[in-house]
Amino acid sequence: MNRRAFLPLLSSVALCQYEESKGDVPWVPTPDEVMDSMFRMAKLAPADTVYDLGSGDGRVVIYAAKKFGARGVGIEIERHRVEEARAAARKAGATGRVRFVEQDLFKANLRNATVVYLYLYTAVMAKLKPKILAECKPGTRVVAYQFNGMGDWQPAEVDRTHDYPAYLWIVPTRPA
Repeated sequence: MNRRAFLPLLSSVALCQYEESKGDVPWVPTPDEVMDSMFRMAKLAPADTVYDLGSGDGRVVIYAAKKFGARGVGIEIERHRVEEARAAARKAGATGRVRFVEQDLFKANLRNATVVYLYLYTAVMAKLKPKILAECKPGTRVVAYQFNGMGDWQPAEVDRTHDYPAYLWIVPTRPA
């Protein structure tokens, strides 16, 4: 995948913080106000466990833990990002509520997630959709920023109050 072809899609703020990755997408940090909106849309609560697929510096799960009292798991393929995230969690006093795993997001076990956070290209989300639907329990909320790669799976809600839309999907009950 030619990541440079996607650079024009990134916001000017995000573009300043864009970094190449050995994974399928570059790391671009999510603004706090967007995380707040997305987690409110998902009705994030202390009983929830947020999985951030492609967690970068860990800000999403740390934010979920500090602001909403949730637990979080960051899945990140870049070792230096995992180390950075662990250091950020220590600094934020969130180590008891979050953990970071160096792993390919396509190999992560999503069964314990109650909320899945995605800031991934449309094509990557499309590849993840079957995994999410197969592994996540019915009722699991999936939130994504900027890209809608779920195809015919229609979002339950779309927030258009930021530079780019935020999406919420609810994993449906599986047919018997």
